[in-house]
Parts: sequence; C-alpha cells; structure tokens
Amino acid sequence: MSNLRDLIVRWQRGWGAARALPAAEDVGGALRVRCMQPGRDIEYVALDAGEDPASLTTLAELVAGEDAVTWLTVPTTDPAKASSALTAAGLIVLKHSELLMTADLRGHPQNMLVAPYRLLTQIESNGGDSAVTVRARHESGEIGARGTMGLAGTDAVADRIETIPAHRRKGLASAVMGALARSAIEEGAEQGILIASEDGQRLYLTLGWQPVADVLIATTPGHAYPS
Repeated sequence: MSNLRDLIVRWQRGWGAARALPAAEDVGGALRVRCMQPGRDIEYVALDAGEDPASLTTLAELVAGEDAVTWLTVPTTDPAKASSALTAAGLIVLKHSELLMTADLRGHPQNMLVAPYRLLTQIESNGGDSAVTVRARHESGEIGARGTMGLAGTDAVADRIETIPAHRRKGLASAVMGALARSAIEEGAEQGILIASEDGQRLYLTLGWQPVADVLIATTPGHAYPS
C-alpha cells in the first residue's frame, strides 16, 4: 500500500468516526460509504488516483450507477490529470482546490483563549473509535467556534472546524484546534489528518499543518456543492 493510499484509508476511517458513519466498503480502488451528508447520500473516496488516474474511469461508472446523489472524492498529486480524467468519464468537478494535510499533533500550537470565551470539550465513543468535540462558548451562551476530531488508532482527523461569523478574528479557531489536538493526544493519538477547504487552508498552514495532496470532488451532472 502506497503512503498516500494508506493515508487516505486512515483519513476516511477517522472522518467516519468524526461523523458517526458506518464503516466504509472497499470496492476496489475506492472506499464507498452511505454517508447521508449535506449534498450527497453516498461517497466514494478514490485510493489510487495518485498513481493511476485511469482508475477514475471505472470509479466514475460506479458513481453514475448509483440511484442516490453520489460524490467521488479524489486525493491526488496530479490534479490536472485527475480532473481531465473525471471530465472525460462524464462527471463534473465541484471542487478543485481542497488539500489533504497532516500534522504531528505532539508539536501542535496551543493558542490561549481569551475572556469572555471558554472551551468546552466532549468525547463520545462510536463503537471501536471515538470523537472529541471542542466548542468555544461566549459568556452570553453563544457558541463562537466549534470543531471535531475523529479518533482512530493513533490518528485524529479534524472535521467541521467552524467559527460563527459574528465571532471571527478573535483566535477562536486556533484555540479550538489546539484543544482538539491536546485532547486527541490524551486519548492516544499522534498524527493529525484533515481535508482542508479553500477557506481553512490559511489557518492550518499557520498552525503547521503540511499539504500532502490535492483533493477533487466530482459528481454526476445536475448536482451542485451545498451552499
């Protein structure tokens, strides 16, 4: 198993833990999960696009054969070639610029939260894996920022890191990420993995996360990325 393929498998497992999803099915060249998430019901995560872009043709056929709205998520080190392969196979690319990133959580920055906010941490078990959620709450009771890490073995997959617009530019997301990393380490994790949106990449780069591969998201014509 290549390093990228192994990382994708680990990311998907941790992401599933973060969202309490059923275990993914290995369909040969991809992991398939009935995820029932905003914008899609089923998701395929390509495992070999980095080394074999031609494999996307077969995966596109599987996506097109699904009755429900289905995404094909494609981590790749050659996004131009992967995008061309997806388009040639009849899919549309919804996202071109997301990044698969990693970090050693043991060296993760720990940014302090300032009053009038405080952090709330909760850990939930999802079968064999678990998830930690951190919220930054204002003294008024409003949640200013939140995030989750799915914990699977020694991996922690960050997911849905969000700052509410009225509470932005106060360092809340950095504090939430630091608290997530700290809690994940306490639960036995060492490696952080995430897929970063265009909006989140600056934050993660600032915190020391490193890009490993581009990530494309494709689907059948007639569907759009959720707003």
